[in-house]
Amino acid sequence: MKLKTISIFSFSFITLFFTVANAATFNIRNNCPFTVWAAAVPGGGRRLDRGGVWNLDVRPGTKGARVWARTNCQFDGAGRGRCQTGDCGGLLQCQAFGAPPNTLAEYALNQFNNLDFFDISLVDGFNVPMEFSPSSGGCTRGIRCTADIVGQCPNQLKAPGGCNNPCTVFKTDQYCCNSGNCGPTDFSRFFKTRCPDAYSYPKDDQTSTFTCPGGTNYRVVFCP
Repeated sequence: MKLKTISIFSFSFITLFFTVANAATFNIRNNCPFTVWAAAVPGGGRRLDRGGVWNLDVRPGTKGARVWARTNCQFDGAGRGRCQTGDCGGLLQCQAFGAPPNTLAEYALNQFNNLDFFDISLVDGFNVPMEFSPSSGGCTRGIRCTADIVGQCPNQLKAPGGCNNPCTVFKTDQYCCNSGNCGPTDFSRFFKTRCPDAYSYPKDDQTSTFTCPGGTNYRVVFCP
């Protein structure tokens, strides 16, 4: 019985060791001249004043994940409130995705061929300039979206604190690609010409998805 207990403990320890060893660390930094409330699913949320940093460890195999910035937030002592952009149900510690418009750093870890897949997406619009790049493992190809999209936003897409993607505004298949049969539009080209490496509409995979070996760490910078 004693040997069995030791065996189970050893197995649990080894499992924990490899889970921790293969976890990816996301270094999230706010270089904006204003406070942002960083948000992550999985991960929650944190206030970041200018120069603030949040190191987030994410389990291997995590997919459908994202990091984004929330702006102009007010929260009470219980972590409840509201943000002008990127709000996640009025919670400081996000449990769900944020409301558009928000610039997204999206990722899936240890997927096909043990590769990480990552991108910057403007499919939910734009609120804060962003860099999303690998920071370890010899993987060096990062993504930046730093254009003045809010200042140059078409009138139809303007939103308080950001610039909406047309799907958010018009909710039609032409812009949302619900049927899977859609292509670039004048509005998606507005985003693509300013941030060529970012997703501009839902079918924009070929020029907007990047990979690194599993186990790579990453850096997300707001206002790089």
